[in-house]
Amino acid sequence: MPRRVCVITGSRAEYGILYWVLRDLRDDAAFELQLIVTGMHLALEFGLTVREIEKDGFDISRRVEMLLSSDTRGAVAKSVGLGVLGISDALDQLAPDLVLVLGDRFEILAAVQVCLIHNIPVAHIGGGDTTEGAFDESIRHAVTKMSHIHFVTNDMAARRVQQMGEDPQHIHMVGSPALDHLRRSPLLDRGALEQALGAPLGARNLLVTFHPVTLEGDSEHQFGELLAALETLSSDVTLWFTKPNADTGGRALSATLDGWAALHGKRVHVYTSLGQLLYLSLMAQVDAVVGNSSSGLFEAPSLGIGTVDIGNRQRGRIAPKSVIKCPPERTAIAKAIEEAIAMDCSNIVNPFGDGGAAARIVLVLRDLPLDPDLLKKRFHMMDSSTVSGSPL
Repeated sequence: MPRRVCVITGSRAEYGILYWVLRDLRDDAAFELQLIVTGMHLALEFGLTVREIEKDGFDISRRVEMLLSSDTRGAVAKSVGLGVLGISDALDQLAPDLVLVLGDRFEILAAVQVCLIHNIPVAHIGGGDTTEGAFDESIRHAVTKMSHIHFVTNDMAARRVQQMGEDPQHIHMVGSPALDHLRRSPLLDRGALEQALGAPLGARNLLVTFHPVTLEGDSEHQFGELLAALETLSSDVTLWFTKPNADTGGRALSATLDGWAALHGKRVHVYTSLGQLLYLSLMAQVDAVVGNSSSGLFEAPSLGIGTVDIGNRQRGRIAPKSVIKCPPERTAIAKAIEEAIAMDCSNIVNPFGDGGAAARIVLVLRDLPLDPDLLKKRFHMMDSSTVSGSPL
């Protein structure tokens, strides 16, 4: 009988990273893939990205509405509560053998709470990383402690998960599935990309994404400093923005961006969601990636593209030399952008793996004994034990 694996996704970025894991689970006769779609996927203002999931050929098992039309702290907390209610009903109906989640967003916090009470084992991708500027940091570690199987992206993350008392036999260093696209998905060439974007690339191009910094409370000021820095660039630089996510304060940033872009004509292009293929195809063509998105640390180095990482949202993550970290101050940002554009990133080694994470994850899930003892968490004191999985 196929093993029922339920994957829960709530955001465009998370789904993009999960894509090849979902493909491999769906196409493997050893599994019955169940898919719960929630959060930003079901909201028109964030691109209604559930349509992209359907276009990719995945059957959606359940849709769970949880996102309120507000991103105040109270609204986000209430969204977590709605997610707990809806996901609990969905898992009651689907009765999966195991739930697979990725990352550190509040939708995933809701999901794993439900699994804990329902006695459903959880496999978690991306534990052990650190991102000190957002409350995602605490969510990620909480998800780790409520999970039973850990798919980590790098050796430092594996050590952190073990330091939290997790069983080293259940920590698997697989690399980041974000890189699987670069190995398995043909990217669009320049002509096809411009046609899909509906606009030509410029002489020089920047891909810009700035998300709220939820632990610092001054996201709008930091974003204003970024926009001021972009104002100083020469007119031959075309700016390609993807909008902020649904975290606290994201809607205010989005409104600011719309107003600013309207003043800059054809030099500035803003997209609610590009989808993974279009986003990565654009990343491969630009001169640098700017902002505070994890994609500047995960995918950009493998494409040989320099990154300007602004502020503390990604602080603590490992990063190759192609990533320039700078404070959220306009002069520093402008200087870092010029450095990133001029940087030679052809020999950068990506610390997040080789693009083979999905296959490693599926192999572990296929061979995993699903016995009652898996649910009985024991605190393992950190020692010299090795971490499972093949070296990357």
